[in-house]
Amino acid sequence: MNAETINSRRQFLKASALVGGGLVIGFVVPAAKRLAFAQPAAAAAVASFAPNAFLRIGNDDSVTVLLSHSEMGQGVWTALPMLIAEELDADWSKIKVEHAPAAPDYFSPIFGMQGTGGSTSTASEFDRYRQAGAAARAMLVQAAATRFNVPVSEIRTENGEVIAGAQRVRYGALADDAGKLKAPDATTLTLKDPKDWKIIGKPTKRLDSPEKITGRAQFGMDVQFEGLLTAVVARAPVFGGKVKSFDATAAKAIAGVRNVVQIPTGVAVIADHYWAAKLGRDALKVEWDLGPNAALDSAALRKQFSELAATSGLPAVQTGDVVAALSKAAKTVEAEYALPYLAHAPMEPLNCTVKLSPDKCELWIGTQFQTLEQKTAAEIAGLKPEQVFVHTTFLGGGFGRRANPSPDIVFEAVHIAKAANAPVKTVWSREDDVRGGFYRPAFVHKAKVGLDAEGKPMAWQHVIAGQSIIAGTFFEPMMVKNGIDATSTEGVADSPYLADVPAHRVGLHSPKPGIPVLWWRSVGHSHTAFAMESLVDELAHAAGKDPVEYRRGLLAKHARHLGVLNLAAEKSGWGGPLEKGRARGVAVHESFGSFIAQVAEVSVENGAIRVHRVVCAVDCGIAVNPAGIAAQMESGIAFGLGAALHSHITFKDGRVQQSNYHDYQVLRMSEMPAVEVHIVPSTEKSGGVGEPGTAPIAPAVANALFALNGQRLRELPFQLAAQTPAKPAKA
Repeated sequence: MNAETINSRRQFLKASALVGGGLVIGFVVPAAKRLAFAQPAAAAAVASFAPNAFLRIGNDDSVTVLLSHSEMGQGVWTALPMLIAEELDADWSKIKVEHAPAAPDYFSPIFGMQGTGGSTSTASEFDRYRQAGAAARAMLVQAAATRFNVPVSEIRTENGEVIAGAQRVRYGALADDAGKLKAPDATTLTLKDPKDWKIIGKPTKRLDSPEKITGRAQFGMDVQFEGLLTAVVARAPVFGGKVKSFDATAAKAIAGVRNVVQIPTGVAVIADHYWAAKLGRDALKVEWDLGPNAALDSAALRKQFSELAATSGLPAVQTGDVVAALSKAAKTVEAEYALPYLAHAPMEPLNCTVKLSPDKCELWIGTQFQTLEQKTAAEIAGLKPEQVFVHTTFLGGGFGRRANPSPDIVFEAVHIAKAANAPVKTVWSREDDVRGGFYRPAFVHKAKVGLDAEGKPMAWQHVIAGQSIIAGTFFEPMMVKNGIDATSTEGVADSPYLADVPAHRVGLHSPKPGIPVLWWRSVGHSHTAFAMESLVDELAHAAGKDPVEYRRGLLAKHARHLGVLNLAAEKSGWGGPLEKGRARGVAVHESFGSFIAQVAEVSVENGAIRVHRVVCAVDCGIAVNPAGIAAQMESGIAFGLGAALHSHITFKDGRVQQSNYHDYQVLRMSEMPAVEVHIVPSTEKSGGVGEPGTAPIAPAVANALFALNGQRLRELPFQLAAQTPAKPAKA
């Protein structure tokens, strides 16, 4: 399989992982010989034993793990080596880590290409990386058996040593001998019983922290070498706009500016360094054809989506006669929830360094999709994918922005390097990305739920209106069925709350206003969890029941949902006394194979919402690194809380109104609540942890605010002054 085959049906059959699930099928542990071209010279000089594509053992006892996924803060730099080290019985102090090159050996078993997303990295590699470690251990044991002249059955391994009675030898001393052996077939390997794990399941400090603390870690923005130029691009102020003409006279007069060229996305200024390039761009005179989106306006879009949500839409799921059932309800609850467009706003803005020669292209980039970057660069450079070498750096945040099905930064960077005939680093400023990037779509949800005499839902009508992130991408043939983008409806269409409702229908509208959209941390769950958990809270109050008890009744048949709900309620002291002026709210949601419940404790101080404490319970199946899981829950809560309290993208006259952190505000350190994370012990298959913590925090806060002051906030970001107390449910 090569990068040119990624569009095949077979490869993207598993792409549903992006919507929170995914079928992982047969693993193959590739042979190391296929990657000889990709090993860095320094590492290859030390390494003498490379039993497969994921592992090298050096004569110096070093164990180098190659990551098939990208480290962007989610902790795979530590979690994946833990899987190998467990089965290898490695000395953890000798572990080193590198990002793998772009190559078919590192294709994800879920995506069918090399990529990081959908909170799938650890789950997708759980077997393959353990098999890689087990294979290496088997070869080391065989080599030791020959050296010691003892049967394999008399040998054990421990902390990077092979031991037979009183005889001991370090792995490094066996590396040459083991390297001469044939690697065992993965199907013949016996992996450890979980009761014998010494590394998996133990809280483990991150391996990348020392490099990041000391500044040794290399991010894309850090790449620098002799002769490297820097470029920035002037892009149309309206999506879909094009260059009519430009005057580069003033730009070229700026000291350090080397060239000004038109590329498909705008006008690039190429200079000796970033500041000269930026000043050159500022001096450009460009006349734009603004195109069909010059009238984009947020208020008009909000109205349009609301009107769409008032009509039935295409059916995502339906059963029973909802209209008839609603007419028989003892009480009816109606609500509309709205969420804005959101930027990803990573701390490190987009950048890509390109070095071109007639038969080779090198990329230095923090990317989530190596295969797509490789394929895109090859097409523009006129090369074969295997002639494009991707050096994956650390990612200074991604949140989905660096997993673009249409790799915009690589597209620009390679075009610019061709025009410059020199190595060039193309840099987007944060303003460039906030104003001209890709966004989490805006959504409006309208729901009407009928309750029976006991307050249980008997009819549920739910319509969602918002852009599809899959339409127009190569994922569309496999992920959009009968007009339904499952990433728009996940968390509603498959909600456990609907499972026992006799009559329910979920409809979808997918308008196309011309705004570029992309998955954002927690994908569809970033809006569906807010709507569903806010709505269920409204149902609980309409039924006159405690929100936790009400959920317990609805989730009685869903043990893992119920488990995290009960744990979060217990640890938060639900129902117990609180400091005056505070209230609690709860939300529980499943996404990416993990189950999360959060209880938020809030107050209103000087007219502003203050979140003091969040208790989070998580059931993510087998917990590989509990310390990493806790960190990701904290991170997800911070990310989601910023969107709940502050973040939004708005349009006026076709232009994005926000530009940087001062007006596209994320959570400030002073606003971070105390977070307590409790992990449910589990033997279930590992789920994701990078994204699920984001989804429940907004509804938990909204529900706490209702408990505090009776205001039902149904629109994000929360605006207390603009909201009025919720109307009582219709009887």
